[in-house]
Amino acid sequence: MVNKNRLRQSLTYEIRVKGNLGPEWSAWFDGFTIAPQDNEETILVGQVVDQPALHGLLAKIQNLGLTLVRVEQQS
Repeated sequence: MVNKNRLRQSLTYEIRVKGNLGPEWSAWFDGFTIAPQDNEETILVGQVVDQPALHGLLAKIQNLGLTLVRVEQQS
């Protein structure tokens, strides 16, 4: 049986994209922490309330023309 409380909890995701985004993009990405890396990639880390919200963030990445490198749920 699925734990309904687990479904309501926000999950932390780390999303890695090619290109460097500055911290000013945090509001655009729903308050995610934006961490540009030396290898021309950016790591975005933050809370996602549900799968539709995650898909919305991924759509923003696509709309900006960024290349998605990795999406990882943090434990």
